Order: sequence, then C-alpha cells, then structure tokens
Amino acid sequence: MSRFKGTVALVATACVAIVGAAQTGRKDTSPPPSAAVDTNVNDPVARLEKRLETGEVSFSYEPGHGYLRAVLDALHVPVSSQTLVFSKTSFQYAQISAAAPRALYFNDDVYVGQVHDGKFLELASFDPRRGAIFYLVDERQSERPRFQRTASECVKCHVASSTRGVPGVMLRSLFTKPSGFPVAGMRSFVTGQESPIGERWGGWYVSARGGAKIGMGHAIVSGVEYPGEALDTSAYLTGSSDIVALMVLAHQTQMHNLITQTNYRTRLALSANGGTMAGMSDASHKQFEDPAEQLVRYLLFTNEARLDGAVAGDSGFSHELAARGPFDSRGRSLRQFDLHARIFRYPCSYLIYSETFDAIPQPAKQYIYRRLFEVLSGADQSAEFRTLSAEDRRAILEILVDTKPGVPPEWRQCVRVPRD
Repeated sequence: MSRFKGTVALVATACVAIVGAAQTGRKDTSPPPSAAVDTNVNDPVARLEKRLETGEVSFSYEPGHGYLRAVLDALHVPVSSQTLVFSKTSFQYAQISAAAPRALYFNDDVYVGQVHDGKFLELASFDPRRGAIFYLVDERQSERPRFQRTASECVKCHVASSTRGVPGVMLRSLFTKPSGFPVAGMRSFVTGQESPIGERWGGWYVSARGGAKIGMGHAIVSGVEYPGEALDTSAYLTGSSDIVALMVLAHQTQMHNLITQTNYRTRLALSANGGTMAGMSDASHKQFEDPAEQLVRYLLFTNEARLDGAVAGDSGFSHELAARGPFDSRGRSLRQFDLHARIFRYPCSYLIYSETFDAIPQPAKQYIYRRLFEVLSGADQSAEFRTLSAEDRRAILEILVDTKPGVPPEWRQCVRVPRD
C-alpha cells in the first residue's frame, strides 16, 4: 500500500486536459478556428473506435478498474505515466476528493483520466489537424463499449486563453477551499516548462525518490484535518504519482497547444488569401509566424525553469520514455533525461516526431525549419537562445538529421553524422 502525506500549510488544486479545468469559460475573443480545418477527425481514439466497430479489437472489463487497462493497452499509454490529482473541477466532481483523487495517464498523443467510482473514462486525443478531440467511455460493463465524442461541453474550458485559443489541454494550479472547489479571487497558474517548481502541482500528489522538491504538491489547509492524513492508493493501477511524469506533462501540454495554434493560424491565413501564399501581406505572414516563433523557442526549451537538484521518479516512467527513442547512430535520443539541471539531456522536444507536428502546413513548417537551422547551426546567437550551448546545438542538429524524416537538405549538408 502506497501512501502520500501532506506537508504544506495550504490546499491548492490543479487540472489538466480531460481531468478538468476551472469553469472560467472561453477568454479568447478570436473566431473559432474550426472553419480552417476538415470536419473529419483522424486522432488515435477515432482510429481505435473504427477498429472496435469492425471487431478487430475488443475491450475486457476488469472489476475495480472497468475498461481503463484495456483502453490504455489499446492506445499504448503506459501505466507508469499515472499521476493523481484531487481537484474538484471535473464534471464528475462529486466522486473526487483528497482521499479519492482522479488518475491521469498519457502518451505523446492521448490523455486518459479515470475518477474513482466515476461513471466515465475521460479522454483527450490529438488529431493532427484539429488539435484536442474529447471523448467519454461509459464505465458500466457492456457487450459493446464505445467512445462517445463530446465537443460542446469540453470546449467551454478547452478553447480558452490557457490553451492559446485553440482546442487544447492545460495543467493548472490554483488555491481551493477545503471542499476542493476553487477559491474566488486567488491567483492561479497555468503550468508549463517555464513554471518555477514552487508554483507547480498544487492539488496533485507527487511521488519521488531522493528528496526532490515537490512544489505545492500534497498541500493541506491550515487548521483543517486532512482526510485520513494519507492516501491509500491500493484502488489505483499503481501507487505512484510520478514527479518525472508530471514534469513531462507540464512540457507536453503547452507544446501541443503551440503546435495546434500554429496549425490553425496558418490555415486561417491561407484561407483568407485564397488558399495560396502568392501576394500574402506582411500582416498575414505575421499571423502564423508569431506562433511559429513561439513554438521554436518552446521546442528548444529556451524558457525552461532550471532545476536546483536531482529529480528521480518512482514508477519507471523515465526509463520507459527514454527507451522509446528514436536513437541516432551514436545511441542518442531526444527522450533521454538529464533531471539535474533540466528535464532532458538534449533540449529539443520529442513532439517534433509527432503526427501533429508533421501536419503543420508547409508555410509555417518552412519557417520553423529555417529558424531551427539558424539556431542549431549557431547562426542565431541572440539572447533568447543563450541557454543552448554550442555542444547542445550541435548534438540536437545531428540527432534530428539522423532520426527525423523530411528535414531540409541543407541540414544534411551541414552535418555529417559519424557512423560507428
């Protein structure tokens, strides 16, 4: 039996993607971007649903966990990615408390949440062109379990300033009442890789080895008895809420949003210009080049909060993620961790390999590749990229040339990757 004990004199709460967001409504005032994309979806869950319909795959029901394990297996989502959050901002809030947190699991493209004794599994799945698509799975045992798409209910929170105005995901940290509901007027945080550790993980349980700092994790309200004073995790797939998984989650959620924002803005600019780049105004170029520039900087971790000590998880998540590769001829990978001064050994996001990145329209893709080459080749030595050493830049460029299909020819001309 694993147990988490609180140590901080405040309670905070957090939410991410399908785990729930505060009901603040949409803050972005731009028109919905859906007009610039196709109506059909091709995300991992949609593809899995087609396989269910044809009988190619089926789900086994497990007492105590319902269809959770079957869904994770079918979507290739690792159990080791489990994190636990006791926010009451999910629509299934009645079943959520500090003694019964929600569990969240994720891979590069999909987020899966389960509320203990809840009615539905909650999923956010990334379509290469449309961004986050939201689904539910009825937790009751059925002969034909299915994914139910939920659009209107979710976009109230998941198309907002915290998701950069596109269908996306976010990890939030905010103060709550002892009941778990948000405290009105209190400051909240949207967590990304730039967030100081001290502002992260309010309302999340955090498990780690070696005395790593856990920020606002496991927080307790001063003067209020904590339910049970510790958490019994025997009802969950694992006893962990892994700190490394939480750090990767903080990076990945905003990286997804930046990719989707760049995709949408480019399609809107092209649509307004008759579907062509010919004669496009400087203002239209700026419409997609601005988010593309933000994407490049985030992709290269230029604003990453530095770690001030070693970090180690306890679930095996870091080993599983690092083992996925792809690896270059020297055995290097963008998924390899540092976890002393920063998250990854080579500061370039592994989501550059994702379908969502590959689906960015060509005008923005060309801009991104040009800017990446300027930085990684050393031509751009501006202050924004000062955290990237010459060694980092060279290593990332070599890894991408060796592992990323479709990089521009000049990259390969610049770099000869030795073959051992």
